[in-house]
Amino acid sequence: MRTLFLLSTLWRCTPAVSLVAALFTALPASAQTPPAAPAPAEAAGCPAILQHTFPRLQDEKPQTLCQYSGKVVLVVNTASFCGFTPQYKGLEALDLKYRNRGLVVLGFPSNDFSQESGSNKEIADFCESTFGVKFPMFAKSSVRGTDANPLFKQLAQASGTTPKWNFYKYLIGRDGKVVQAWSSMTAPDENGFVNVIEKQLGTN
Repeated sequence: MRTLFLLSTLWRCTPAVSLVAALFTALPASAQTPPAAPAPAEAAGCPAILQHTFPRLQDEKPQTLCQYSGKVVLVVNTASFCGFTPQYKGLEALDLKYRNRGLVVLGFPSNDFSQESGSNKEIADFCESTFGVKFPMFAKSSVRGTDANPLFKQLAQASGTTPKWNFYKYLIGRDGKVVQAWSSMTAPDENGFVNVIEKQLGTN
């Protein structure tokens, strides 16, 4: 009855053109405001350090790192014209060997040390044709200082160290916590380095 009375009153006192607007205004605020969009499903159970989206190297389309939740993640800043560039081969071998056990290598090209001047397409072509790189690579970005991308800012904060050169390495455990960082001098097939990765992979 109250609703009929309200409609009757509005019809008599309000021009027909504005009837709908007036009726909407008369509704409670909670009915006027659309519900907030639910949080993305990808964020549920995704550790904070992986809650980032970056353009892929090959096609520059956005890709979330949350898809690597639950994996052991090795993050490396890379460059095409560095004395350590041949480490691409070892990183690809590492990714291939342990992929089925839950390891993923993520490459982030950077020109912070003036050894990666090419475009994203040029970098992608070089990595694939020269070293057969298949592990995920992302568009060129900064990895140190105030301009560092948000992932590397978190890695630096969690590990207490920023990349001193190309091919710095950070290992993130399945729980999303940074396990350890290694300098460029650490080769991808070095026993101590591989042992830490195998320990994180466990028997899964």
